[in-house]
Order: sequence, then C-alpha cells, then structure tokens
Amino acid sequence: MIDERRRPSTLADDQGEEGFRTSETCDLDPGHPLVAALQLSLAQIVGAELSQAEPAQGQRYTPGQEFRPHTDTFNPGSADYFLHCADAGQRTWTAMLYLNEPDEGGATRFKTIGKTVRPETGKLLLWNNLLPDGMPNNATLHQGMKVRKGVKYIVTQWFRERPLG
Repeated sequence: MIDERRRPSTLADDQGEEGFRTSETCDLDPGHPLVAALQLSLAQIVGAELSQAEPAQGQRYTPGQEFRPHTDTFNPGSADYFLHCADAGQRTWTAMLYLNEPDEGGATRFKTIGKTVRPETGKLLLWNNLLPDGMPNNATLHQGMKVRKGVKYIVTQWFRERPLG
C-alpha cells in the first residue's frame, strides 16, 4: 500500500533545513479493512477514541534517508501550533509500527533518554507526547536514523486531545 501512493515526506513546521526529512510518505486508506482494524486496535491500546486519530501514515526509508531529531508535537505559540492545534488540540500519543527490518540501520533514537530501538518486524513503539500539565514532553525527542542497506517501512498513527473535525 505504501509503495502505491508514496510521495516525498513533508514537515508541518519546515524551518528550511535541507535534508531534515528525506523519507517518503503515504496516507493510508481508512476504508481499507486492514488499516481500519489497525487504527481501532491502536486507539484501544492508548485509550483514545477513534475520532481522535489522525489519518494513519506509512513511511518508506531507502538507503541514506532519515528524519533528523524532532518531536511529534507542535510548538505552543508558533504559527503552526495555531494552524494545526486549534480544533483537535495537540498530539497526545504516537504509535509507530515497524513493518520490516532493513538490512542495516534505520533505528529510532530517543536522544534525551539515550534509547535506541532497532527496527524489528511487528515491533510497536508507543510514546506519550504530553506531560501531565499538557505541555510537550521533550523526552520524546527522537530521530529516524539513516537506513544504511535495504528498505524500512513503518506505519505511524498520531492521536489528538480532542476529536478531529
């Protein structure tokens, strides 16, 4: 599915840093039974309503592609924050599912907490993007490290504070 509809990945808050995110992205069809079942399962796991789920995305990384250190929240007070959080609020949870194992590289590195997670087929990573006071959880600073050999496929699902319109 990812290969059928992939396009260059974009950034919500593009600071103009070339090569910051070099993967390819596909918006997965929520009407596909497999996608619908995955979204429902992930919502149940994190304790969110399905209405709080953004569209699920598939990402593809080939050798040399990466996503430099970032968080999945929007900076409070920034123009992007008002644009992306006005209706449904901030991103609360990230669920990332590895669909395969590249031959070399492609780990997810959480810089602040010093944890690196190797891609393994079927491994699910979950993290809460907000602190109890609702502020962004900076401990979630992470990067999709370069794939050195092979291809990496993941599915990413984000959840919001309130239902999406």
